[in-house]
This record gives sequence, C-alpha cells and structure tokens, in this order.
Amino acid sequence: RGGFIQCINSYSTAAISRILPYVVGTGDPRSTSWEMVLKHSERVILWGADPLVTNDIDWLTTLHNGAGYFRALKAKGTKTISINPIATDTAEYLGSEWIAPRPGTDCAMMLGMIHELVRTKKTDEAFLAKCTYGWPELRDYVMGKTDGIEKTPAWAAQECGVPAEKIVELVHDMQSHRTMIMMGWGIQRIQYGEQSHWMGFALAAALGQIGLPGGGIGTNYAYSNGGTPMAYGPFLGGISSSVKPVKASTLPWKGSKVIPVARFADCFVNPGKVIDFNGTKVTYPEVRLVMWAGGNPFAHQPDTMNLERAWKKPETVIVTDTVWTATARHADIVLPAATAFEHADITNIGTYSNDGIVAMQQAIEPQWESKSDYWIFSQLAERLGCQEAFTEGLDEMGWIRRLYGDAQKMGERIGVKLPNFEDFWKKGYVLFDVREKDRKFVAFEDFRKDPKAHSLDTESGLIQLYSPQIAGYKYADCLGHPSYFVPSEGVNTKTQDTPLALMACKSRYRMHSQLDGTTSHHFANIEDREPCWINPADAKTRGIESGDVVLVRNKRGALLAGAYVTDRVMPGVVVVHHGAWFAPMDVNGRRIDVHGNSNTLTMDVPTSSLACGNIASTALVEVEKWKGELPRVYVYDQPERVLV
Repeated sequence: RGGFIQCINSYSTAAISRILPYVVGTGDPRSTSWEMVLKHSERVILWGADPLVTNDIDWLTTLHNGAGYFRALKAKGTKTISINPIATDTAEYLGSEWIAPRPGTDCAMMLGMIHELVRTKKTDEAFLAKCTYGWPELRDYVMGKTDGIEKTPAWAAQECGVPAEKIVELVHDMQSHRTMIMMGWGIQRIQYGEQSHWMGFALAAALGQIGLPGGGIGTNYAYSNGGTPMAYGPFLGGISSSVKPVKASTLPWKGSKVIPVARFADCFVNPGKVIDFNGTKVTYPEVRLVMWAGGNPFAHQPDTMNLERAWKKPETVIVTDTVWTATARHADIVLPAATAFEHADITNIGTYSNDGIVAMQQAIEPQWESKSDYWIFSQLAERLGCQEAFTEGLDEMGWIRRLYGDAQKMGERIGVKLPNFEDFWKKGYVLFDVREKDRKFVAFEDFRKDPKAHSLDTESGLIQLYSPQIAGYKYADCLGHPSYFVPSEGVNTKTQDTPLALMACKSRYRMHSQLDGTTSHHFANIEDREPCWINPADAKTRGIESGDVVLVRNKRGALLAGAYVTDRVMPGVVVVHHGAWFAPMDVNGRRIDVHGNSNTLTMDVPTSSLACGNIASTALVEVEKWKGELPRVYVYDQPERVLV
C-alpha cells in the first residue's frame, strides 16, 4: 500500500496566497465595493492588471457583473493609469495613461515611489504608526541603511526603465488624490512573486489611504468580478474531501504527505529531496502512480520540456478529462469525463459576489464512453474498498439535494429563505439581494478606525511591513520586509544569446488552455501557431514582419509562433500568450513545440522558499525568423478510438 500526496497552493495565486496572510491576515482580502470606487476614487491604478481579459474567469458560474462597472468608470471619466510592460485591452478601452516598467521590476518602481514620499515628508506617519508594524525597518531598507543602496527614483529608473521624473510625478499625483490601486495576479507568477503584492500594500500604507472610501489597494478586481457588492445569502458546500481510511497502511510512509503543487515535477525526479516551504521542511516522497483530474499540467507547469522528461518517471499515469489535452496524450490510461452539459450539478453564482445558486441541469446524454466525474470516482472507490465512505450512500441527485438542503439551513440561520428543492430545480436558479452596507463596503475601514477592536490575523494584529516570523526563516529569497530582487532572467540580465524578456499573459480567446481545442484559436493564431508579440524595433533588427513564423528559443526549450509586430509591447520584451496546447516534435535534431506553448521557455524554480509558487513569466529568449519547412500542427487531431 502506498499513500496519498496532497498538493497545496494553486497555479493562479501561489505567491500572493502565501505572503498576504503574513501581511494582512488573509490570502485573498475582500476588495472595496465598486460603487465606492466609482463615487470616491479620483485615480484608479491598474498595476499588472487587465480586467477586461481576466475578470470573467471564475471558479463558479458568473453574471459578469464587473463589465458594467468598467463601463461606468469610463463614462465618469475617472483618470486611470495602467502600469504594465504591454498596452492592455483594458487600458485601450479606458483610455488609460500607459507606464511601462520592465517585467519583474515592479518592486523597484514602488520602492522609488516610497522613497520620494519619505524624502518629501508626505508619508502618512499617523496611519503608519497606528495601523502598521515594521515601518522603521522598511524605511531603513528604502533609505539604504540596511544594504547601502538608497532606493531613490533615479535608482528605480535604472532598474525598471521608467524615467525618474515620471516615478516622482506619479507618486505625488497618487498622494494628492484619492487613489485605488488594483493589482493583478500575473505579477506574482514570476520569480520572487511574493514581493510585488507585499510591496503594493507597503506603498498603499505609506500613502495612508487604506480603509478610506475609494482609496487603498485591492488584489482581486481583475478576477471573478472582485469588488462587485456581495449579495447576502448562503453558500453551497461540497462533497467531503477527507474521510477516515478504511484500512491503515501496512508500510511506513516515506516523505511528506503534502507538497507545493508547482514542485511536482521536481518531486517526480528527486524522491527524498528536502526543500524549504513556508517555514517548514518538505521531503519529497517517491511517486509511482499519478491520478490527474481537472487540470492540464502540460499547459500550466513551467519548463514543459523538463516536465515531459519527469512525467516518464512514475510507473503509471491516469488522466481524467473531457478533451484530448496534451496531458491526456501523455497518459497511460485516460478516463473520459462528461462535460458539464452531460450531467446534473449545482453551483453558486460568483466567487466574490455570491449572487445566488443555479441548477446545472443536464442538457444531453453523455457522449460515447464518457461518464461523470462522480461516477468515475465512485467506481474507483468501490474497487478500493471505500465506496460507502466516499458516496455516503448518495447518487449525484442525492448529493445535489443534500447540498441545496444544507444551503437552505444556512439560509434559515441568516434570515434568507430559499424555495423548496422542486421549485428551485424547475425554475433553475435563485438570486440573492445585496444589502446597502455591502454596496458601501470599504476594505479595512473598521480596522483603520480601531485597529485594536478590529485587529488583523497577523503577528501584531496590524499590517506587517516587517515580519519577524518571515525574518526568522532566514530565507535569502524572501526577507523580513518587502524587497526588490533582480530577476535571474529579465531585461536587466539579458545575454547576447537571449536578449529578449518573455511575458506570458492571459489570452483574450481562452481561459488558460481551455477552449484552445475549439475554433476560438482561429481568431488570433498565425499559420496555426500562437502569436508572438514583438516590438517594431526588435522585429526590424531581426528581419521579422507580421505574419512570419518565428522560432522563440532559449536553453530550456523552443517553440514556433506567428509574429505580430506591434508597439503594444515595449522594446526588449516579447509576449507569447499562455495556454496553447503543447505539441512537441523533433525537428532537425531539436525538440520544438510547433504550436506555441509559452511554458516550454519558462523556469521551473520556486518563486521563493516561502511560497514555492510557479513561474509563468520569467524567461530570456531569442526570436528568429523560421526558414525551414513548416511542421504541421497535429495537436487538434482526434485520437483513434480504442474500446476496452
């Protein structure tokens, strides 16, 4: 008998969800209501955020509430500023001012801004003294007393490429106006990704606007319609995720039972290796069987060529999926799962908005040999001797009824009456009302008014600008205060062989790798390849024109992409949007992804020893015009049906 390895963290928020509990007591703080932003914010800073591309992504179903608020923001004429190496769709829609720091240098830019506030005595010392812990330690770092490097706007300009005078102008404009900083998640999926959001809270604290209507910082406006007023109603639970084992293992378990999910390839190859993680030590177990469901690691795991090698180490790989992804293609056994249209289910509406509950009614019969996830796992549980513990004697509709019934009971406790199940299922949904106090919600407002009565779940109960606990870990890559670390691969460390920094942003045409197997890829692809955005100056020196097929390469891997020459990306940077299905092929003795999966180029190292998150946008590459025969993109071909 073996054991089960739990993977923790997510590929979306590994760094931010680990650092912010130290800083503000939660990994995903609720954002100030959009209605308060529209009423009070005089400046909206979109820092590493492109909400019109990413906002519709949700763990649940969604009403797309955020779109209306962005229309209202534009109609009001509030000044918006987009801080991003690329000109985003959101910035184009809003007419935002565009400030373009080099990828991975956001913390340097913020340090220069904090320095300017200190120099001009415009930090909010009353707020810092009342609501934060560790300002003297952070200030010493900013002013160079810690490491001998004074983080002036001029120093910041050398690192981030934004002129010092623009850094100075921006921070004074933010200080003199009610400003909401909306930070995206992409800037924490980089090397040292923990630092950007910690530094963002430090900047917002120095400005002193945290807890004021329309001021401060929010870290989920760009996802799941964050900032939409939360409706008042019950939440749905789920099937129990942990049960007592039916039979105890007779063999000793070697290694940790929990690993950071982005380190799984390293774990496959190096059983017994010990790594640091969030103040603990993790020992990799030996993995002999893999059961992967509900994900596509051959799209989201960095350094895909290395993953391809590591994937061969376990003896057996089983994949459950609805479509023939690259991960399914690399499996020994594929269990075909039914889509959401082929079985019944139930879900809340809106991760942050909690708009209501919807009945996911079966639309068609399962096609071919596909079965629902619940059926698949129930059958596996039966064969493992734990079916009763897993199903608790319920079929799918039995679980749907139970979950709805539990929500009804929760509704009764909070004064929200839900209809009986039959009426709910016939109508198909129930919506909740929004209370006036939720329309007027201001993040950290109560804390600001009385930090003792409304203390945060941090070491001091305050916003931690310095964490003795993190400092005690003695990590070289995550200090006790937010810091700037030069990326191993970035504009400032370019080489002759790899002079361009890669960004792997979200595509507007799919969600991660989902939908890449549909006609959606026709909207952007060039010669069936993922586009590679390249600045006109960089394209000219390489003899590249829009429509050319190019080879994007570094020491880790290579891919073919279609060139899109545009001034929407800054010089020295290229963009290959994340999520193209991995299609490796040996071409002239070299392993190349012929379709354009950006992760063939990224580094599979942890963000830091704290979070051990994944890195999706840290890489140096070279781009050159492809002159050989063009390989066919085979990744959409249907497999041969094998009946068992």
